[in-house]
Amino acid sequence: MDQKKLVQLARKHGTPLVVVDHKVLRENYKQFRKYLPRVQVYYAVKANSDPAIVRTFYEAGASFDVASMAEFLTVHEMIKDLPAKDRQDFIWDRIIYANPIKAIETLEQLDPYKPLVTYDNYEEVIKIARHAPHSGLALRLRVPNTGSMVELSSKFGALPGEAVDLISFAQNNKLVVEGLSFHVGSQCTNPGNYSQALHLAASIFAEAKTRGFDLKLLDIGGGFPAHYDDAIPPFRRLAKTITTELDRLFPEPIEILAEPGRFLVATAATAVAQIIGKAVRDGKLCYYINDGVYHTYSGQIFDHCQYRLRSFKKGPTQICSVFGPTCDALDTITLAAQLPDLDMGDLLYAENIGAYSAASSTSFNGFPPAKVVHLNQ
Repeated sequence: MDQKKLVQLARKHGTPLVVVDHKVLRENYKQFRKYLPRVQVYYAVKANSDPAIVRTFYEAGASFDVASMAEFLTVHEMIKDLPAKDRQDFIWDRIIYANPIKAIETLEQLDPYKPLVTYDNYEEVIKIARHAPHSGLALRLRVPNTGSMVELSSKFGALPGEAVDLISFAQNNKLVVEGLSFHVGSQCTNPGNYSQALHLAASIFAEAKTRGFDLKLLDIGGGFPAHYDDAIPPFRRLAKTITTELDRLFPEPIEILAEPGRFLVATAATAVAQIIGKAVRDGKLCYYINDGVYHTYSGQIFDHCQYRLRSFKKGPTQICSVFGPTCDALDTITLAAQLPDLDMGDLLYAENIGAYSAASSTSFNGFPPAKVVHLNQ
């Protein structure tokens, strides 16, 4: 993002500030569709649930992966002006409630919409049958998460050996299992995770067919890596591996879904903060800024992500520490930023901070979250 523009926006709107470029959102969406043309995009709203971002993807033709009623209603707001029949068709075709564990109250709220939901255990089937019997189901499988930045298989996913029994159990409870889903872990740079998961899913499709269950949907989840730096392989390489395996193992008309979140939004946002304090501790220069890990930089705790802080000023650099504004020592953004000698009131910025950052921001210590400005809507 243009540095002069960032400074202008910071002066106009104040800091801390997050600037979201919707042109980048659309470009990321187009890239995903270009390299995975058979896969329908279900944007993972949890990555960044800002309604303006959801609107941009909705207008681009995306579907949506939601994991709470709040996220569901954010998407539903996009379609409130459609005729009732069109709204129902949209919900079935373009929303998946992909949280395998759902509260009874949530299921009761979802049931009138006849949603597509995931599950991964017997107790969940019983709950769905009682409280959301009009749902369509996708069985979430446990698959390898090797090398992914955020591992999910320890929390969710049915073991492959019980998969068809779980399908049978759902059918016996008068529910319809549409297909399978899996997630290889967030920021997955290991193509082998996808290959293994697709082979595993294909074997379960085949076993299910021998027992009379005709599955017609495969949700390959998220995990598609955002291009934080040049160490991340080009997306087209991963997409080529996935496409080859999909075409070989899952012939049409099997429908293929995916739930990209980070890939679509991470590179579309930049955070700008102001230096509010400066000190030298144990011979090391320390800066304090008005944003931190309880706010826009929360991804460093919840998402295992590191953001490179940059200065708008030039000059010789040294290794510095940068802290957030709260009174908690955990509010440490970095102990190893390469920054020049800066003054109170100067600005720092961090790129590629659109995913799992503002989404997990809090108001801890009474500090409000950063303002958000949208460009190129």
